[in-house]
Amino acid sequence: MRSIRVWMLVAALTVTVAGGGLVVAGTSSDAPKPAWAAPSSSVVAAAVAVPPATPASSAPALSLGASALGASDQAKRISQLNAALKSVKGEFSVAVYDRKTGLRYVHRGSVKFDTASIVKVQVLACMLLKAQDAGRGPTSAEMKLAGPMIRLSDNNATTSLYNRIGGRNAVTKCNKRLGLTQTVVNARWGLTKTTAADQIRLLEELVDTKGPLSASSRKTAFTLMNTVNKAQDWGVPVVTRTGEIFTVKNGWDTRTADGGLWAVNTIGRITSKNGRVDVSIAVLTRRNKNMTTGVKLTERIAKLTRQHLRY
Repeated sequence: MRSIRVWMLVAALTVTVAGGGLVVAGTSSDAPKPAWAAPSSSVVAAAVAVPPATPASSAPALSLGASALGASDQAKRISQLNAALKSVKGEFSVAVYDRKTGLRYVHRGSVKFDTASIVKVQVLACMLLKAQDAGRGPTSAEMKLAGPMIRLSDNNATTSLYNRIGGRNAVTKCNKRLGLTQTVVNARWGLTKTTAADQIRLLEELVDTKGPLSASSRKTAFTLMNTVNKAQDWGVPVVTRTGEIFTVKNGWDTRTADGGLWAVNTIGRITSKNGRVDVSIAVLTRRNKNMTTGVKLTERIAKLTRQHLRY
């Protein structure tokens, strides 16, 4: 079953164009962070097999943090997920961070994928940081763009806000503050390259009380990502259970460079009121036959992470 949503007061938004994940050309010029690159020495897990079409240099990366779980239990869960992912066809990357147990899982986490519309979360975070730097909250004009950008994936609103905050150069500088070391911003924002590991870092900044985003900014991001349009309520939300709360941003786009095949991505968080669940998930895919195929792939992978990591 899908989760309940936490509906919070959101400013009234006037929407003129409901966008998807299509690329729009921009006019502008160009708690401690998870140690994704350093596997725990206490746990050894088999790497996940890379799909045949993937170059050897794209081999999966696995990283684990200090966990409330015993090392053997943690390794068992990871081994089970590794085995399950071997049977999944398609080009994908997935990262999971369980804040309650400390378990971190990455499959091909350093391989770059096109963001499509998940980059809109970066744009939102950078807008909020820019407002903070000016000693203010976001203006009504900024929120009239940010709301449709996240809730409806409005491309025109995204382009306007992207340019308003300074475009590629500004978002690149902002990403450094957010700890996104593997994300390369493109002037055509939907062609930004990122990794599953970086998307987990971004999701964690949205809840990190010691991070650069203020409590007010974190609340704004949560509100928008928790109230996406029902038509875009797919991907991460599929693994939520009764009483749990989700945030999500999805992205989808056809790529000429891939012969018109689809990039389909989902990022988000799942939490529970009783505090038992507190998980960030990022699933990136590419070269899907169509959007429907891509959505099914992201959801299958997300379900497997919950089944085997048992969060």
